[in-house]
Amino acid sequence: MTIQLDAPAVVRAGRRSRRRRSAVVTAVLAVATLGLFVLTLMVGSFAVSVPDVVRSLLSPGADPSADFVVRDLRLPTAATALGVGIALGIAGTVFQKLLGNPLASPDFVGISSGASMCAVSTIVLFGASSTVVSGSALAGALATAALIYVLAWRDGISGYRFVLIGIGVSQLMLSIIGYIVARADIHEAREAMTWLVGTVGLAGTGELRVLLGALIVLVPTALLLERPLRSLELGDGAATALGTRVELSRFALLALSIVLVGLSVAVAGPIMFVALIAGPIAQRLAGPASSVLASGLVGAVIVLAADLVAQHVAPTALPTGVVTGIVGAPYLIWLLATVNREGRGG
Repeated sequence: MTIQLDAPAVVRAGRRSRRRRSAVVTAVLAVATLGLFVLTLMVGSFAVSVPDVVRSLLSPGADPSADFVVRDLRLPTAATALGVGIALGIAGTVFQKLLGNPLASPDFVGISSGASMCAVSTIVLFGASSTVVSGSALAGALATAALIYVLAWRDGISGYRFVLIGIGVSQLMLSIIGYIVARADIHEAREAMTWLVGTVGLAGTGELRVLLGALIVLVPTALLLERPLRSLELGDGAATALGTRVELSRFALLALSIVLVGLSVAVAGPIMFVALIAGPIAQRLAGPASSVLASGLVGAVIVLAADLVAQHVAPTALPTGVVTGIVGAPYLIWLLATVNREGRGG
């Protein structure tokens, strides 16, 4: 007896299964993010229970001491970790999918380095306030991205060329940073190096509000741009056939990612490797239908967990970027070996 399969039905069933997996994983990641966020508000030299945390967040006033610890001391750090993680996770996965290269992370293509160079310049040369430093970091990210985009343009943007030029620009920016720090006095050099490592505990109220306010707009925008992003993954020809305006969509996606990276660096400094590893982890968990939201939640989990380890597990308090660097460096080595072996680097 011959069994005939309904090919369209099989395709639809497979699509529903992938979407269901992605939705379940995204929901689990959201719960994990919320749990780590609450845990960040609980632990420390003054322990706060879960009910007290919830009460302080939703209806403050019953316990002034708990309110002070939760809302004034710990909430800014937790909110910064959450916002920075989401921003880096989304930006990293958009870069990698758009440019078709697993190494296409803002950490390595000059965006973070450009932001850092401008921020360090304002710290060392002008002794600027934190607000000015944050603004200069965002401006540096945008200016560096524009430079890379212009240099990489040859009747369109090639992911391989964009990455190579970005790496070159990144090395130039890092050289300038090294020169500026070497010429600084000891106090300014220490302040600059602390900022360069990246930590979520230094953000001012104004910078944090800008980041969170921007995410309210940019995260839905990223979700709206996810369809053209999936089309562009298929190649320019296929994307055009599907009705996607290739260069306009690519420019919008790059601009979105650059603003997200610039905002995160402006608030917390260059926290390395989060943008590199969040997208691949999300895709491993959620499958081919993984969304940019899942990548953002993975980024938030990484940054929140890294800050908890840096502040409460390590023998002495560390910047958040130290922990993400310890986790991300082995992954980068593995990725470089895999890309070289499989021939996916270009």
